[in-house]
Amino acid sequence: MDSSIAMRGLGLLALGSLMAGCASVAPVAYSDVASSSYMAPDPSDTTGRVPFRYNTQVDWRSYTRAILDPVVIYRGRDHQFGDMSDSDKAELAAHMQTSFRTKLAGRFTMVDSRGPNTIRVRLTLTGAVTNTPVLGTLSRFDMAGAVYNGVQAARGGEGTMTGSVIYAVEIFDASTGRLLSAYVTKQYPDAYDIRASIGPLAASFAGIDKGAESLATQFR
Repeated sequence: MDSSIAMRGLGLLALGSLMAGCASVAPVAYSDVASSSYMAPDPSDTTGRVPFRYNTQVDWRSYTRAILDPVVIYRGRDHQFGDMSDSDKAELAAHMQTSFRTKLAGRFTMVDSRGPNTIRVRLTLTGAVTNTPVLGTLSRFDMAGAVYNGVQAARGGEGTMTGSVIYAVEIFDASTGRLLSAYVTKQYPDAYDIRASIGPLAASFAGIDKGAESLATQFR
């Protein structure tokens, strides 16, 4: 067999393996999230990052204070943690609490009690996928992986063998309890974020940080 044909064949096999390794979890409208009955598929979302959403007309500038509830780890039967350990879930929830509080504090005065001009934010961690050890990092340098990750980076998609995090955000008027906004989102690092490929939870941490920044941007 011609060596160039053999090499192309091996490249295609490698690329196929990488793409198979990219098979990822798609968020659902989690049945035990309180606002799930309000959320609907978001046709404007072309990335898959925010597939379900509920919005009302809100003047966010009228809110100056925020309460951040303790992050809830979802226990519903439709969770998407796979076989992730409880300790890993707790670690993700702790990172989420810190990251979101830090980002929200850049826009709001953080408080612990209800009052006027105050929002209450509730985060529910509903799923996560860990990085594939070693191969996740190596795929950024492999020829076939470089091609695939290059395409994914250009379209804002997930990289090969990369972890992710899924969670629900619910935002209430703290004084009335009225639901202002809710969504389910899947977050993951940029396809060529090498640092986020090292360590089983690194990509999930990076996704949480991106999600916290995205929420804070919503209020500006």
